[in-house]
Amino acid sequence: MTNHAINRQSVLASLKRVVVKVGSAVITTGDGLDSTAINRLADQLCGLRDRSVDVILVSSGAVAAGRQRIFERTRQTQNPADMASRQAASAVGQGRLMHDYDEAFARHGVVTAQMLLTRSGLKDRERFLNARTTMERLLEWGVIPIVNENDTVSTRELEFGDNDTLGAMCVGLTGADLFVSLTSADGVFDRNPDSSPDAKPMPTIDNICDLDIESLCDGKTSVGTGGMYSKLRAARRASQLGVPTFIVSGKGDFDILAALESKTRGTLILPRKNAVSSKKFWLAYHDDPAGSIRVDKGAAGALLRKGKSLLPIGIAGVDGCFERGALVFIRTLEGEELGVGISNFSADELCRIKGRHTDELAAILGPIPSDEAIHRDNMLLDAAI
Repeated sequence: MTNHAINRQSVLASLKRVVVKVGSAVITTGDGLDSTAINRLADQLCGLRDRSVDVILVSSGAVAAGRQRIFERTRQTQNPADMASRQAASAVGQGRLMHDYDEAFARHGVVTAQMLLTRSGLKDRERFLNARTTMERLLEWGVIPIVNENDTVSTRELEFGDNDTLGAMCVGLTGADLFVSLTSADGVFDRNPDSSPDAKPMPTIDNICDLDIESLCDGKTSVGTGGMYSKLRAARRASQLGVPTFIVSGKGDFDILAALESKTRGTLILPRKNAVSSKKFWLAYHDDPAGSIRVDKGAAGALLRKGKSLLPIGIAGVDGCFERGALVFIRTLEGEELGVGISNFSADELCRIKGRHTDELAAILGPIPSDEAIHRDNMLLDAAI
């Protein structure tokens, strides 16, 4: 099916598995968790299950739930935002959040399961595949997995940073065919509606790679950590898997199925025509790049137009300090970001062999792991980092 043949009706008709990400702004108020919103969300997701659709829920709200509980019991009035306080609040709130979800889904006779993930947990390919197997078994049993980042043990270097990113990773983890992002805004607008009252909604985005999402989005929501920028970046990642994203308001009297069938509610972001493999997707987004490799004009052309691997002769510079097997940016001499890839050499080794022919490498380094600095199979161009 080409991009032009994809519309809301076709997405809904072929829907077998969906990842639904719900933001803090949807299920919390200034006082903590909103039980009415949680029950309404459970009703919607059970409606999808009744259509034989597998549902994976990625939920924010643990920190807000924890702060609510702490303030109720300790009468604490301060609301610190440092990492230790957020992690402590999350430790309190995870149980509260799952309790409310359990009760909401139990009204429909549906069992839920909590899955706490960290980037370090998905960084190892074996652990990633094990998480996928666990998820598949839960779905076979008719259970709705509720996924959240394990905030209580994540460090600043390891955290996903926002649940939009985690949601996109779950699309790759589960092989979903739709990513739904429930937020406080009713879709994507051509300008920030907070600063431009005449901003117009965008019912469909054909090619998200053509969007300058940084200029389009210039703010974050007051409750969550994402904002529209992180939602569009996650949608761009999902599009690389060949998966459409639907961004729509989850506040008030919403209905996911009715919104998908509507031509005006929310924004449907169409996928890329040429999807990447799940393994290449994981490879590009399992970790933050540790450095960068700058390539000359000839190498850039070979990568972009001919699908070639990156050879040392095309490397003009190396930035950062990294070891073999690290994820690195691939950039032009002017700093334009071409993509990311797994380096077969350390930064020090690359500095010694940059600009050299393949038959010179062994004389410089001794036995080498590969002729390529980055093999094309371990590279994703146009990555949404």
